[in-house]
Amino acid sequence: MAESISNEEKSGREKNIILKASGIKKSFGKNEILKGVDLEVEKGDIVVILGPSGAGKTTFLRCLNFLEKPNKGQVTIDGLTVDAAHASKKEILALRRKTAMVFQQYNLFKNKTSVENITEGLIQVQKVPKQEAIKIAKDHLDKVGLSEKYDSYPANMSGGQQQRVGIARALALRPEVILFDEPTSALDPELVGEVLSVMKKVGKTGITMIVVTHEIQFAMDIATKVVVMDNGVVIEAGTPKQIFSNAKEERTRQFLKKIVPEYSYVI
Repeated sequence: MAESISNEEKSGREKNIILKASGIKKSFGKNEILKGVDLEVEKGDIVVILGPSGAGKTTFLRCLNFLEKPNKGQVTIDGLTVDAAHASKKEILALRRKTAMVFQQYNLFKNKTSVENITEGLIQVQKVPKQEAIKIAKDHLDKVGLSEKYDSYPANMSGGQQQRVGIARALALRPEVILFDEPTSALDPELVGEVLSVMKKVGKTGITMIVVTHEIQFAMDIATKVVVMDNGVVIEAGTPKQIFSNAKEERTRQFLKKIVPEYSYVI
C-alpha cells in the first residue's frame, strides 16, 4: 500500500526556499536594532517589507548579504548557509555573489557611464570578457528603457534614470535574489512612477525580490508576501490581501491606518 503523505509534509516538499534568515540579531553599541528576525522566501517571491521608521527594515535587508554583519543568526541563500558567529570572508563573498542590491542613493560611479557602471562588476567580479560585458550592459539598459543613455554619466541623468541604471546593474549580475533598499525614497515624486514601473516588469520575470519600501500601492499590486516589522521584530506576515484587508495584529492595523486611505484596505 502506498505510503500516505500528510498535508504538512506535502506542503514542505512543494516549497522551494531560496532564502532563509534565522534569528537575525544586530546591535550598534547598546542600541539593539534587530531582536531575532526570521524570514523564509520562496524562489520567485516578491517580498515587500513595511514598517515605521526605525523598525529595522534596512538593517535587516543589509544583514541578508552581510553588508551589515549580524551579531547572531544564520542566512541561507540558494543552499549556502553563513552563520554570523563564525562567518569567514570567503563565505560572505560567496553569499554576496548570490545577491544584488539596489540602493536608496543609486551608488553609481560618478566618473563612469551607464554602460561602465554595469560592466564594472561583470568584468572585475565575475570575470566576464569586456565585449561580452558591454553587450550584457546594453541589453539590460534596453530592458529598463535607457537605450539612449549608454554613454551618459550620472550627472547627466535624472534620479529616476540613475535608479534604473542601478536596477539594470543588479539584473546584469544574474543574482538569485535582488534586494531593494527603499529604491524610490530619494526620488522626486514625479519620478517614482517610472522606477516602480520598471520594478513591476522585473517582478514579472520570475526573479526573487525583497523590497523595503513605503510604496503601499506597489505592495498591493505586485507583492506575493508582505512582512510588517516594528521595533526590531516581524509583527505580522502574509499575502497582501491578508495584511491590507484583514490584519490580525493591532500594531499592524495602527501602522496601516496612518499610511493607507480607509478604502484601500479591500483589494
